[in-house]
Amino acid sequence: MSHNLLQGKKGIIFGALDEQSIAWKTAESVCAQGGKIVLTNAPVALRMGTINALAEKLEAPVIAADATKLEDLENLVDQTLAHFGGKIDFVLHSIGMSVNVRKGKHYTDLNHDWMAKGWDVSAVSFHKLMQTLYKKDAMNEWGSIVALSYIAAQRTFPNYNDMADNKAYLESIARSFGYFMGKDKKVRVNTISQSPTLTTAGQGVKGLDGFLTYAEKTSPLGNATAKECADYTVTLFSDLTRKVTLQNLYHDGGFSNVGVSQDVIDALQ
Repeated sequence: MSHNLLQGKKGIIFGALDEQSIAWKTAESVCAQGGKIVLTNAPVALRMGTINALAEKLEAPVIAADATKLEDLENLVDQTLAHFGGKIDFVLHSIGMSVNVRKGKHYTDLNHDWMAKGWDVSAVSFHKLMQTLYKKDAMNEWGSIVALSYIAAQRTFPNYNDMADNKAYLESIARSFGYFMGKDKKVRVNTISQSPTLTTAGQGVKGLDGFLTYAEKTSPLGNATAKECADYTVTLFSDLTRKVTLQNLYHDGGFSNVGVSQDVIDALQ
């Protein structure tokens, strides 16, 4: 059901790869609520995914941008402002990558060059994005920037590997840059710590099925789906959450506040 929560609002969605991705679902939910978007992803991801089908469906332009390169981000923001004829209201950063995870390197034996690459893509890109938006004064007051995180930033999940470090740094950047975005631009910055979600990117994490099952058995409301995360993101883009900023918001069916559930106890007996 549409309540036009984002009527008249415009923004950028990073990271839509295919129909499984949270960014894809968010793009659909944003447009269903009256928002207008520009889609973007790295050139290699654009070749791998099916984003053009989404762009056609939502009547949204696709602008290639490597989020680790300031010149790409500057071009993206300039083109977006030109497309909309003015400032934007929201941005979703849904980007994460670990070469070590892809290559099966154990956390105790990481390739540190690969670690730096994953850190740049997954976390530093968020700083580069906000730095670009800040310097170009690209966002309207009471705008909203959201990045996707995971509870491995706070708790140990052995097979999540160096992505846990990336997410912890991502959340720190959200708070640190979010202060200046709020103070100087009246723009909100938050992260969403989502349930483990079966996406194309997430499938590279060893033991993902175990993550999903354990979280489902632990969470009193069960795991949040990609579509439910998309709808939650819409509320953070809307005017209903104007004073919510610098927060890491758990969208995980209650998982983050449960020590152990009866379902898990029963499964272990």
